[in-house]
Amino acid sequence: MLIREFLYVDVEKVRSILAQVEGSVPETSSAAERTVRHGHAESRAPYNHEASDESRINKSLADSLFPSLEESLNSEDLVRDITEKAKSPEYWTSGALKAENPAGSLIRLTAPGALFDARYVAASFAGLAASVTGFQGLDSDTPEPATLPPAVRKRMNKSKDKNRKPTSTNELEDRIPDFSFSDADDFNSENLRSMIRIARGLFTPGLHLNFFPVEDFEYSVSVRLNEGRQYLDSDPEILFARYGTQEQEWTLVGSIGHHADEVSTIFDGAGSFTDESGRVARGKAAKFVNRFLGFMGASGFSDLPQYPGFSVVPLAVYRQIPVGKRS
Repeated sequence: MLIREFLYVDVEKVRSILAQVEGSVPETSSAAERTVRHGHAESRAPYNHEASDESRINKSLADSLFPSLEESLNSEDLVRDITEKAKSPEYWTSGALKAENPAGSLIRLTAPGALFDARYVAASFAGLAASVTGFQGLDSDTPEPATLPPAVRKRMNKSKDKNRKPTSTNELEDRIPDFSFSDADDFNSENLRSMIRIARGLFTPGLHLNFFPVEDFEYSVSVRLNEGRQYLDSDPEILFARYGTQEQEWTLVGSIGHHADEVSTIFDGAGSFTDESGRVARGKAAKFVNRFLGFMGASGFSDLPQYPGFSVVPLAVYRQIPVGKRS
């Protein structure tokens, strides 16, 4: 018996593919939708009740529809399990991975995976900075601002002004207050802000799940999990409190979005944006920008897969609940 604990299910995509494979969607989904409409009519607080019911119904649909879809995909040989092959570095570098699984292919991958979210990094660092400044405030030996070095006083005053008048920007690193340790120059507010900038620069703020099929972590698959109507708890702090930051075994089922190109890490110039008559060629301009984005992705500075990796449009992410006799 396979019992799944779902981290994520795209209910609408699951229903769409299941309807195409089976010709219809099981009656459980329509019955659930009718239950929601009755709940709306009788609710005294329709907005909150609707949101609660929508989340509950989505999770109920995920629990019932996705196992049906996965079983159908298996029986029709429409999904390829690449778990074992993906453990070999040669599978990634020989071109077999791309040849056997072109863009649009449905795959299943079970491998160690770890959650990552720049917002959680910022929240954790902000909590650390708040604790540090709190302890410093309780320390009777903490010097008064007038006795601090001018550079430190300037940062403190700037921080106070920022607290009184919120800045127009809403960057994650702005949550870190100014602080420093006299005996630890490499641990201060600017270092934490720099790490947050790196996190949000390399990974667009939002929930990512990074899979590491190969033991040395040289090759990875990064999956972006959409928030909103899908089966997913939207608060990243809750997810990290539940599942932590370490790798654990997850199963991913989805379609390959695209394979990363083996492009040069040297950008070879801007090229021309105009045609023979001197008009701006929109297609050429778009191609240039996309080539530069490809260069950034190959260099690791944009949220794109790196060669020989690939992107996945997830249908579901789950882990198996161990089933067996307990001693």
